[in-house]
Amino acid sequence: MKNVFDELKDRGVIAQTTNEEGIRELLGKGPVTFYIGFDPTADSLHVGHFVQMMVMAHMQRAGHRPIALMGGGTGMIGDPTGKTDMRRMLTPEIIAHHIDCFQKQMSRFIDFSEGRALMVNNADWLMKLNYVEFLREVGVHFSVNRMLTAECFKSRLERGLSFMEFNYMLMQSYDFYVLNQKYDCRLELGGDDQWSNIIGGVELCRRKEGKEVYGMTFSLLTNSEGKKMGKTEKGAVWLDADKMPPYDFYQYWRNIGDADVSKCLKLLTFLPMDEIRELEKAEGSAINEVKERLAWEVTNLIHGQEEADKAKEAARSLFAAGKVSDNMPSTDIPAEQFAQGAVSVIDLLMLTGLAPSRGEARRLIQQGGVSVDDKKVTAIDETVPETSFEKGYVVLKKGKKAFHKAVYRK
Repeated sequence: MKNVFDELKDRGVIAQTTNEEGIRELLGKGPVTFYIGFDPTADSLHVGHFVQMMVMAHMQRAGHRPIALMGGGTGMIGDPTGKTDMRRMLTPEIIAHHIDCFQKQMSRFIDFSEGRALMVNNADWLMKLNYVEFLREVGVHFSVNRMLTAECFKSRLERGLSFMEFNYMLMQSYDFYVLNQKYDCRLELGGDDQWSNIIGGVELCRRKEGKEVYGMTFSLLTNSEGKKMGKTEKGAVWLDADKMPPYDFYQYWRNIGDADVSKCLKLLTFLPMDEIRELEKAEGSAINEVKERLAWEVTNLIHGQEEADKAKEAARSLFAAGKVSDNMPSTDIPAEQFAQGAVSVIDLLMLTGLAPSRGEARRLIQQGGVSVDDKKVTAIDETVPETSFEKGYVVLKKGKKAFHKAVYRK
């Protein structure tokens, strides 16, 4: 059977390892317990978490046991990694709600039955710590000088790094130590921006127990220009259908840059590498078919086949035949918006989410990027009268690819 390490490497997942040969040998010997941490900073997982869950799924399929560590304790502090300012402090009640949301989403993707995977909360041990005892037992093993050279801290020093955040590395390192003690967890995984924190945990286990444990990071989901993927003008690409409808989710992947398709196929689908290599050969307009395949595969994994099929059908109706589809994203426009017998195009753009602000809506119109029922909008003060809603709706179009049905609810 192929070693999962080789599979992940072939897909371009692996970024850094503490001991490549040691990890490969460990994963080839038999079942290994590993963990990935998730801080509950929102009420939904997003596409950045999706990469982590794909790695967990690949490992589980190879017979290894994942621990999904919910950051009920670390979430009280906030990881400074990649942040220019301190995170907003969350209450215990909000954190608990976020963890519940994470658990429901993750359980659709990872098999937690019969001990095949574990979901634990680091609040169970971090919230009970005595601070002086923690400093004596854990803090003594960390050099401040060395910590300050870590990328996660260096980027924050000029703008200000709170002492509270400075403790985050120690807390995450302690997580690995506890999981190793309780569950014989031998490997910590995470995004490449977690490298310094992961090294801290590996070294803490070695110094306190003399145990050989390992750390491995995987590639962040970035585009061909090196910028993080997973952002839209409406915000993050969420995995929760209530925060981002399946059609919009599908369209995000359908519209990514040509140069990013191969990487996304490798990181975000279970398609065999031989099949991906064949898809990589596509040129010209054939690349659109590959994007469609990518969008369907990813939407299927997150929202299920029915939603993936509906999104695909809606997209094809719009782009291929120019038809209005029942599966097109839609927004109800309340009657009070028609106080003067008409609604402004700017208001429609904002109500449907096609523009995040009035300024952006004006810019889109001025650039000629907005149409209502295939008629281009040329004036920023243009309105749509009630009579245009005789069929119950109008179709807004932004650019070449974004369609939205505005439904008049009297």
